[in-house]
Amino acid sequence: MPTMQNSSPFILVDGSSYLYRAFHAMPNLTNSAGDFTGAVYGVVNMLRKLLKDYDPQYMAVVFDAKGKTFRDDLYKEYKANRPPMPPELRKQIEPLHQVIQAMGIPMLVIDGVEADDVIGTLADAATKKKMDTLISTGDKDMVQLVNKHTTLVNTMTDTVMDEAAVEEKYGFPPSLFVDFLALMGDKADNIPGVAGVGEKTALGLIQGLGSLERFYKDLDSVADLSCRGATTLAPKLEAEKATALLSHELA
Repeated sequence: MPTMQNSSPFILVDGSSYLYRAFHAMPNLTNSAGDFTGAVYGVVNMLRKLLKDYDPQYMAVVFDAKGKTFRDDLYKEYKANRPPMPPELRKQIEPLHQVIQAMGIPMLVIDGVEADDVIGTLADAATKKKMDTLISTGDKDMVQLVNKHTTLVNTMTDTVMDEAAVEEKYGFPPSLFVDFLALMGDKADNIPGVAGVGEKTALGLIQGLGSLERFYKDLDSVADLSCRGATTLAPKLEAEKATALLSHELA
């Protein structure tokens, strides 16, 4: 990883996230040969906007690779509820890759992991070198990566999330976002979470005691929290500990 030489951020684009979002946001555009082009058109426009707005010295677009990842080995039901990719979207992946390469933007597709993992790895390496990183995504899972050097931007909605914005929206710092998902689960990725713990209860636990590690060391304190059902939560959390820890690892 290089050291930042100018004021522009290191930009990491979640290509897989934007591919889906552009596909659903854009009309079913086609070219003269009848090939679907809407998703390609949408993603390329977003990339051009990033290049225009930030003029980055360092940038990469990251896509999910084909096949399973290590999370499928951890939990066979991971993302099991997702429908298959529509064929009219699948046909646009290779043309989009070709356009990105023609634009001269580095593209990463790493087997065995998700695009999120690649982005997280690079963002973490950049943070250790005190490089300012801008992650362009519409995926809420990326909230966990936000810190004083890493910011999220959603090009489709023109929203930016730094540490203060995350805390304002969720009620806790980015570092606790994984613990939040581990408790309440995540339907989008089919992460189970703790049975019977919803968003409000998870928020009460996180705001009251902090991380999973913290309250599993002191389950007796859970009953003193102000969240609904706090007096009966400790046995439930104890019974679901293995699932909570698995959910944490998946998230």
